Amino acid sequence: MTENPAEGREVDAVLFDYGGVLTVPMRHSIRAWIADEDIVPEFFTATLKAWLGRDAEAGSPIHRLETGDLPEAEFDAAFAAALRTRSGAPVDPNGVLRRMFARVEDDPAMWELAADLRSAGVTVALVSNSWGGGTAYPKDRLAALFAAVVISEEVGLRKPDPAIFHLALDRIGVSPERAAFIDDAVPNLDGAARLGIHGVHHVDPGTTRAALRDLVPALA
Repeated sequence: MTENPAEGREVDAVLFDYGGVLTVPMRHSIRAWIADEDIVPEFFTATLKAWLGRDAEAGSPIHRLETGDLPEAEFDAAFAAALRTRSGAPVDPNGVLRRMFARVEDDPAMWELAADLRSAGVTVALVSNSWGGGTAYPKDRLAALFAAVVISEEVGLRKPDPAIFHLALDRIGVSPERAAFIDDAVPNLDGAARLGIHGVHHVDPGTTRAALRDLVPALA
């Protein structure tokens, strides 16, 4: 009897976040940038909390950047103005996002996980909130591996809005209850869960792979 690779699995597709999932944690690059430019950490934290937190206005600079409504250069200017250095010198606004993310590196184990899922017959796709060009997506590599690549600024939608997950699933022809989503941010997982998508909170590659094995028994 021929074995059916789909037998026993609970999902037919897995959606991946990019930054912090297919890359090493973003905080490593951010901490290095804060140290390099003598940024006062409390100002950085307070700005992100105000612009990105659960209670942030939909029109905050980060939300507008992620949906492509705010040009990166304008965001850079507002972001630099909100920060402070220990010396009192202004933060250079030119390319501040690019400098902040300059040390972000791929996580080979997570790219391998995506490839292994595809080899197991599971469709893989990307759903990412973009912070302008500073994230420097490897577009060719993503297109070669993922059946759909949905980047917030290109589609005018951002996580955790369920509409961005609907869009990704429509592109690959999979229903929400037959999909899983991997993200390192709980609010984004909550948005996916509202559609019935299985959520996998990414902490490290080993635990994420173990969680996916429960949904895809054929995963090695």
